Amino acid sequence: MKTIVNTIPGYRVYEYLLVLSPHEELWNRIMKVKEEFSVQYKSGHAKWGKPHITLVNFVQYAMMEERIISRLQTIAMGYPPFKVELKDFGSFPSHTIYIDVTSKLPIQNLIKEIRTDGQRLMKLNDDNKPHFIMEPHLTIARKLLPWQYEKGWLEYSNKNFSGKFIADAMLLLKRPVEEKKYQIAQRFEFQNLPVNIKQGQLFG
Repeated sequence: MKTIVNTIPGYRVYEYLLVLSPHEELWNRIMKVKEEFSVQYKSGHAKWGKPHITLVNFVQYAMMEERIISRLQTIAMGYPPFKVELKDFGSFPSHTIYIDVTSKLPIQNLIKEIRTDGQRLMKLNDDNKPHFIMEPHLTIARKLLPWQYEKGWLEYSNKNFSGKFIADAMLLLKRPVEEKKYQIAQRFEFQNLPVNIKQGQLFG
């Protein structure tokens, strides 16, 4: 559990994830992989973590949520839908095994735009800055013990997986910092609108 330091007493703090989520058929296929890993290597996280690609993870006061949603809405309105391709498995030694994202560029460009436009709103204080995931991946299991990682990676480094989906929206998930379960705060559709239309809608 993340320790949140130096917050103002009496103000509610949430942990947020901004994610891309695959379509249902692919989501179910990935859940099956996660469940198999969970059974084989006794990893609770593999079973409970839902399939998504995290763009940014941050903690912030609930009172900032409206402004963050408004900013993300503006970014999404100007961003085009794009194809996400998943292929085989990768790992972060010695704790995480994931499905590799081969079409990284549009995701990285989106993250850079969010970082440029939204970073200030997402920063709670100097101890709690937003974490932008510049190496896109789809986690199968994390927080693995050494034996789970070593045995799991021995198997999954030789396994194949492929899938693709059109990312036509991003989801903002949130949870009170002391809780486990995320809920959807907002869905932002990628609309590929010209900038002047976005600004007209913002200030009109």
